[in-house]
Amino acid sequence: MQTVADVMTARVVTLPRDTTLAEAARTMREEDIGDIVVAGGDGTAGLVTDRDIVVRAVAEGRDPASTTIGEILTQDLVTVRPEDTVQSAALLMRDYAVRRVLVCDEEQNLVGIVSIGDLAEEIDPESVLGGISRAEPNN
Repeated sequence: MQTVADVMTARVVTLPRDTTLAEAARTMREEDIGDIVVAGGDGTAGLVTDRDIVVRAVAEGRDPASTTIGEILTQDLVTVRPEDTVQSAALLMRDYAVRRVLVCDEEQNLVGIVSIGDLAEEIDPESVLGGISRAEPNN
């Protein structure tokens, strides 16, 4: 049985709370990612996705050059452990209606992130979502 450790992205990009949305968006573009883990004083403060920037900031008329990721982050994070099964991670995503979960070790240290696309590729690589997740961007 596949574990979260087998499919997670171990290289997680983290930025401080006072990073502007514009800077976070540039980082996402440069790193070809859709999420940023927001660092707080004692560890992880939350998560910001490209969708969060659009829906919680741009669509509300907030200035990306002055609004920080700390102002729009999601704080109630769902986490899994590296040894958890891929299926249990998928069930958590379904139950909490999230597209990403953070992977933390037994001391609650961040060790990775898993997206719904990562799981789709692993659980059913022949599915439409699994195929989309593997596809190279046309940009």
